[in-house]
Amino acid sequence: MSRQCVILAGGAGRRLRARLGDLAKPMIPVGGKPLLDHQLELVRRYGFTEVVLLVHYRAEIIAQHVGNGERWGLRVQVVTEPRPLGTAGAVLAALDQLADQFLVLYGDTMVNVDLDRLWQAHHRSGAAATLLLHPNDHPWDSDLVEIDSGGRIVAFHNRPHPEGVWRQNLVNAGLYVLSKAALMAVPQPPRQADRTEGLDFGRDLFPALLRAGVRLQGYLSPEYIKDIGTPERYDRVCAEYAAGVVARSSLAVPQPAVFLDRDGTLVEEVGGHGISSPEQLRLLPGAAEAISQLNHAGLRAVLVSNQAVVAKGMCSEAQLRLIHNKLETLLGRQHAFLDRSYYCPHHPEKGFPGERPELKIDCTCRKPKTGLIQQAVQELNIDLGQSWLVGDSTVDVQTARNAGVRAVLVRTGYGGRDGRYPAQPDFTFDTLALAVQFILRQAGLA
Repeated sequence: MSRQCVILAGGAGRRLRARLGDLAKPMIPVGGKPLLDHQLELVRRYGFTEVVLLVHYRAEIIAQHVGNGERWGLRVQVVTEPRPLGTAGAVLAALDQLADQFLVLYGDTMVNVDLDRLWQAHHRSGAAATLLLHPNDHPWDSDLVEIDSGGRIVAFHNRPHPEGVWRQNLVNAGLYVLSKAALMAVPQPPRQADRTEGLDFGRDLFPALLRAGVRLQGYLSPEYIKDIGTPERYDRVCAEYAAGVVARSSLAVPQPAVFLDRDGTLVEEVGGHGISSPEQLRLLPGAAEAISQLNHAGLRAVLVSNQAVVAKGMCSEAQLRLIHNKLETLLGRQHAFLDRSYYCPHHPEKGFPGERPELKIDCTCRKPKTGLIQQAVQELNIDLGQSWLVGDSTVDVQTARNAGVRAVLVRTGYGGRDGRYPAQPDFTFDTLALAVQFILRQAGLA
């Protein structure tokens, strides 16, 4: 079946004028060729054969460059907006040219995403729209998206964000699969006399659909998708493209990862039964900088954590989500993020007041078993042979041994003094920061 992609390429790029000169924004070079060429090559690679290119500023230059799309093996239709309509407004105005299901890609983003995974996830969900969501290194000034445990979007939180409210670092990346039928029935958003006038997906259309009870699904992915809208962002994209970070990021490519324990490795160990409220969570010195270094190098930073406080009845899943939201917020304040977080809520021993019997089981995900790591392998296409696990206990070292990844012990937290297992680490460092510096040197990325 034919797949269709809509590329929103109408922006003028005023903030980028120092780099653009007289170019249209989609024509800015990355790695020696226009950004638009990268996008057309990407969609063709994943089986898209039709592209609707929505243009406005310097439309004639873009149209002349792409022609009919034949050199990419595509059928390209260029549609010129009579005036700037906004991201959603431009799509709604072009509905007559659109397929029943279509992909939407912003023309000012550098993207390397396994589009087939996204497309298939949308069709499995049965949602009217699937939005690619990811963490970023500046959540404090980003519009954040809230999802439930099944990935369904339940709220949009626009910036600025109030102090002391801990939200998950999940950002609308500007890559969607949409149902045409859902858009044709979209209720008129507030503040809009004409639903196509200056209508934005994130600010207007998606919240309106959510209020109307339309199902929106979040697709979580750590893959590369960044806008080039300012000189600083453009320069960073160019540098990461040259360093191979963009090429390595697609989930179609096996990913090296650094698996990270939480308490005693990334945050302070509080002793007793562990952290049961956001107030107890404090980052260890240098931890955020270490995670930021992994982010910039393109290594997946994946949290794998035993959280028996849930089974013991000392913390609910909702409270644990707030704890992890605080962790993500504190990391974000220092330009760092976790690509994914996994935790085990189980505990096999009984006898705790308020414990939850349904979670008092001998599971396959509690470290040193490898269920959490295997879940990451499946969801993130992790290459275990190129991966590491960093933790502060012999439980973490034994987990690394069981999973077949290299084991790094840090002397923070328990510092290996828990005595649970005889397993010995491959390497030992005083802090996570020193461990990450070593890992990056070993990977040739320092």
